[in-house]
Amino acid sequence: MDLDSKACDRARLARDARFDGRFFIGVTSTGIYCRPICPAPSPKAANVRYFPSAAAAAEAGFRPCLRCRPEASPGTPAWLGASASVSRALKLIGESALDDGGVERLAERLGIGSRHLRRLFLRYLGATPVAVAQTRRVHFAKKLIDETNLPMTQVAMAAGFGSIRRFNATFQKLYGRPPGQLRRAAEHERNGHPAGHYTFRLGYRPPYHWDALIEFLAARATPAVETVTSDEYRRTISLDGRAGTVSVRPLPAKNCLELQIQFPDPGALFRIVERVRRIFDLGADPSEVAGHLMQNARLKPLVRAHPGLRVPGCWDGFEIAIRAILGQQVSVKGATTLAGRLAAEFGQPMPEAEGVLFPKPEALASADLGRIGLTKQRALSIRELACAVARGDVSFDGSLDPEQFEKKITAVPGIGAWTAQYIAMRLGEPDAFPAGDLHLRGFAREAEAWRPWRAYAAMYLWKNSGERK
Repeated sequence: MDLDSKACDRARLARDARFDGRFFIGVTSTGIYCRPICPAPSPKAANVRYFPSAAAAAEAGFRPCLRCRPEASPGTPAWLGASASVSRALKLIGESALDDGGVERLAERLGIGSRHLRRLFLRYLGATPVAVAQTRRVHFAKKLIDETNLPMTQVAMAAGFGSIRRFNATFQKLYGRPPGQLRRAAEHERNGHPAGHYTFRLGYRPPYHWDALIEFLAARATPAVETVTSDEYRRTISLDGRAGTVSVRPLPAKNCLELQIQFPDPGALFRIVERVRRIFDLGADPSEVAGHLMQNARLKPLVRAHPGLRVPGCWDGFEIAIRAILGQQVSVKGATTLAGRLAAEFGQPMPEAEGVLFPKPEALASADLGRIGLTKQRALSIRELACAVARGDVSFDGSLDPEQFEKKITAVPGIGAWTAQYIAMRLGEPDAFPAGDLHLRGFAREAEAWRPWRAYAAMYLWKNSGERK
C-alpha cells in the first residue's frame, strides 16, 4: 500500500490519534518502530520510514517501541481499500485460521490461490500472512506480559507459540531482552486478578460514539445472556466447550475500552479479545468513513451530529442470525422478548454463575419452538438454519464474499435479502445494506454512492429515524 508521506509527516508531528494504527514509524537511528502518537521526541525526518502495518516494520528489521507499545494500538483498519480478500483473511487470522493448514488452507477458504493471497498482503500490508500472524502473536503476548499475571509458559501458549523456547527466542530477537525483563519493566501496569480473570485495554481511533452503540445493543440484549447499562456491556460466552463472561466499559479519556474476561482457558484469550473488538467495531477508521459519507448532502448533517458512530458487531454469527429471524416483522422489543424465551428454554445454564449460554445449533435443530410462541414458519426457519450450520453447509466465519454469503444463507427457508444483509452488517461487512428495511427502502438507489460504507450510512439513517430495526 502506498502511503502519503506528507500526510504521515503531519500526523506524526501532531501525534494525531486518528491515525493510530493506520501506519507505523520506523526510526532508522534507533532501529525502533512506533505509533504516530508516540510521546518520545520526534526523530529527524531523514531518519523516518513509514510502514502500512506493524508486521511490515518488523519484517524490515525494526523492533517495537517499549514506550508507545505498538501492541496497544487499534491495529490495522478493518477495511483495506479494494482488497476485501485481505480484510476477510485478517478476520480468519483473528480466529487462529493459520494454525490449521497454514497459508494454503487459508487461501482455499477464501477461494483464491496462496500466491495471490501473499501478493495481496504484501501490497496492502507490506508483509506476508505468516508475518502478520506472527506480529499479532507477539503483540498479544506483550499485552499478556504487561497486563496479566499469567506464567510465561501460559503466555506463550495463549499467544499461539508452539514452545517456550520459540517464545523466548522471538522476544529476544524483537525486543533485545527476554520476556521476564519486559514483565519487570511493566510491573506497575499488571492487574492482580485471580486465575481465570483478566483485564485488557482495547484501543480505538477517535471519535467513538459509545452512547449510540450501547443504546443499540441494549435494545437487543437477550435476557440472561446479555446485560447492558449505559456504561457497561456484559454477556456470557462459550468457546471450545467452556463457558465464561466478558464485560466492557468505556475509558474515553484514554481512547480505549476496558475489557474484563472470566474464562478458565488462557489459550482462548486471543480469540475472545478479537471477537470483542468486532462487537465494538474497534477496527473502524471513523475519519475515512466520515470523509466519504459527508460528500452526500443527506448524510453530511447526520455525520456531523453523531461523530464516531460505529456498526455494532456480534459475539457469534449463529446467534445474531437467530436474532435476525426473530426480528422479522415484529418490533425490536418483541424480538428481544422472544430471544429471551428461546435462551431460557433451550440454552445451557452457566456453571456456578448467573445467566445462560445462547443455544447451540444442535440444541435448536429439532427443538419444539412452538412452545415459546413462535409461528410455524419462523420455527421452521430457525430449525433449518440450525441444521444447515450443524452440517457445515452455512458458516459465519467470514471466508465467503458478501454475494456468496447471501446466496448461501438465503437458501434457508424464511431468510431473505433483508435478513441476510442485516446479518452481514453485524458480522462486520462495512458495505452491507438491508435495503428492504422500513427506514432504508427509499435510499437503495442513492446508497450506491455510499459504497463501501453503506453499513455506516444505515446506522446514521437509523439513528436519525429514532426507530432502528
